[in-house]
Order: sequence, then C-alpha cells, then structure tokens
Amino acid sequence: MRKIYSRIESISGSVITVTAEGVKYGHLAVVSTAHGNSLAEVIRLNRNTVSLQVYSGGRGISTGDEVRFLGHPMRVSFSDDLLGRIFDGSGSPRDNGPELTDNLIEIGGPSVNPAKRIIPRNMIRTGIPMIDVFNSLVESQKLPLFSVSGEPYNPLLARIAMQAEVDIIILGGLGLKYDDYLFFRDTLEEGGALNRSILFVHTASDPTVECILIPDLALAVAERFALKGRKVLVLLTDMTNFADSLKEISITMEQVPSNRGYPGDLYSQLAARYEKAVDFEGAGSITILAATTMPGDDVTHPIPDNTGYITEGQYYLRNGRIEPFGSLSRLKQLVNKDTRADHRALMDGMIKLYASYKESLEKKSMGFRMTEWDNKLLKYGEIFERELMDLSVNIPLEKALDKGWEILADCFTPEETGLRTELLKTFWPTRETETGVVKEETA
Repeated sequence: MRKIYSRIESISGSVITVTAEGVKYGHLAVVSTAHGNSLAEVIRLNRNTVSLQVYSGGRGISTGDEVRFLGHPMRVSFSDDLLGRIFDGSGSPRDNGPELTDNLIEIGGPSVNPAKRIIPRNMIRTGIPMIDVFNSLVESQKLPLFSVSGEPYNPLLARIAMQAEVDIIILGGLGLKYDDYLFFRDTLEEGGALNRSILFVHTASDPTVECILIPDLALAVAERFALKGRKVLVLLTDMTNFADSLKEISITMEQVPSNRGYPGDLYSQLAARYEKAVDFEGAGSITILAATTMPGDDVTHPIPDNTGYITEGQYYLRNGRIEPFGSLSRLKQLVNKDTRADHRALMDGMIKLYASYKESLEKKSMGFRMTEWDNKLLKYGEIFERELMDLSVNIPLEKALDKGWEILADCFTPEETGLRTELLKTFWPTRETETGVVKEETA
C-alpha cells in the first residue's frame, strides 16, 4: 500500500513540493484535487523533499490536496495493437480509440550496450535523390534535419515516412501546431501507411512536461519492436521544442542556467534519446531522424551545437531543398560501396561541379565576363537543381544515378567531368543515330 500525503509544501507554476519517504526519481504520482486527478512526475529529490511536475499544470491545486505515489515511472502498453493508433504525451489515446493497458513497459531506460551493437550496413531508401544519392540514410543511424521555421521539414518527414523501406514508422510530435498534427495523420492515412505507423503527438497547447515524454514513449516502443525483428524508423519533430521544454522546467526548478538559459545537462538529455538508435544482431533496428529548427538559422545555438556532437551527420534544409554543402551522412560510405559501382564517384563528381557552378554564379552576379566553361557550369547547375535537388523529385536510386549521368552528358564532354575512364565507358549515356547507337561525345 502506497502512502498518501495530504500536505503540499509549495506550488510553483506546475511544480509542487511535498515531504515524502521511499520515493524515487522519475516515479509517478496522482494528485487528487477538487476538479479530479492529475498525473505528476518526480523531477527532483533532496532527501525527503520531493518536487513533482504536474502534467496538467498547477492551476486548481491547493496545499491541502492529496498526493499518492504509484511506485513506478511512466509506462506504456506494448503490442501490435499500437499500430495505426495515435496517442498523446501521457500515453492516452488521442484518436478516440480504446485505452491500452496490457503488457506495460517502462520508458526512458538506458541505451543499448555498445558491445551488443553491430556496425550499420544497410541503406534505407527514400526515393529522394538528395538523400539516396548524395547522403544515404543508413539503418540504425541517428541524423538531425537542421532547418528554420517556415521550411517544409514536416512535409519532408511525412514523405520519408511514406516511402522509406522500413517495417514500422513511429512519429514523435513535439509542440506541433494542430494543423501539422492533422497533416501527418491525414497524409499517412491517405497514403495507406497509417496501419504501419504509431503516432505520439504533443501539441503546442498540451502540458509542457508531456513534450519531454514524447521521445521516451516513441523510443521505448521502437526498442521492443526492434527486438521482435522489425526495422523501425523514428521521426521526431521538433527537437527544439523538446529542449525548450527542458529549459522551461529548469527555470521553474530554479536551476543554475547554462548557455542561453538552457540546462547544463542539455547534451546528456539529447544523447540519452539519440543513442537509442541501434542495429540488433539477429533482430531489427532503430533509425532516428529528428527535425531541429535552428533559432535565427544559427548552427552555433546550443541545441544544434550539442546535437552535432551526438549524431552521425546532418541534413540541412534551406530554401525548400536539402543543401549539398553542409549536409553529411557519415555512415554513407558503409552502404554506397554496395549499391552500384558508379555511386561514390558520380556523387563526388557532381557535387564538385556544383561547387564550381556556385563560383560561376557569383562571378555572373558581380558582372565578370563568362567563359564557355562558366556557361556550361551555369547550365549544369540549373538542371541539377531542377531535376535532382528539387524535393518534388521522386525516383529510385538507380534511376537517380542514371539521371545524374544524363545531366552530365547534357552539359559536358566525358573528359570535362573528371570521372574515371572505366566508369565513363560503362555508364556514359548513349544516343541513337542513323548508323546505330554511339556514346555521347559533346555537350
């Protein structure tokens, strides 16, 4: 029998303080008020002084209300019945479906022992050339999608959810606008992917503490599915809202602030979630792709800065496109060698030429005289942006590689590309003539 405490020492916003014994950090409690019951979580212990974050906020709580500790941390039901369902940050149904109470598992556990991990070796195809060709997403990888407010990062994540070659999609929405939540739900439902998806959604109007729970709920469920042999892709948006929620709670707790007011353990809090990405030997895997909006497009801001030390590269979304400069998948070389013989060389060659295009574009804007080579680069850059960089382009990897060769052949001679002779002999596009099929020779 758990003790019931009927004296609340203090109330500060959504944080209440009681004097209690035998309580552990992260455990749940029920606060009984005149308006009903509210869940609360232990967020600080100082001997017998216990501070709890009330999920529904401190409004309506009085010092005479009862607090009953449950003796366990937040738990979520795990089974195949989760598929196609939508839940909030406390694990309650948001889709008006039945409450799931069987096979409860704890959330927020430790990450997998590195000795039990295997080296990532499989590519996750998305149908997006700027990912598949130039910065391949690798199974069990953890990657942030750096962006700014207003960029289409949520539509991009939804498209990846629809097209990624995985078994299960778990979406963790953090501080979503209600329209964005409906967009994800409707897109997955209309595309026929909702039956293999699980949504944990915290909207901007929901309690702050539930925002912090969303990644833990999503990753706890993902881990159990991975252990059952499923390939799971976890999409989190937006991790900046997660960090801002940590900041808000730390201010309420009167903790000493660190850089720009964020808590000193921001790195550890982010790492505890990202390090859940894993590939199990003989079982499934967890891959994490998390949108992170950068305040003021500042990559040195504490959130993207700390994130970059944890993750294995990043995608930069600017002007509605995944930028080839700055975007990096550090594990792509583990899978590019097994896709097609021309993949690595074509990727490097096209990006090198695109960098030269940017220089020619700058020369043109400054009024310098354009050479024949500059004009070729300008033509190449325009076609490259339109036919490969544009996020509306949706083609398989092999067709994207073929498209890359076609673009090169349309703009340059084989010698001007700087690619190896053996690759040019094998992959350089052909053209039909009256006398037969010949290799393209001129731009």
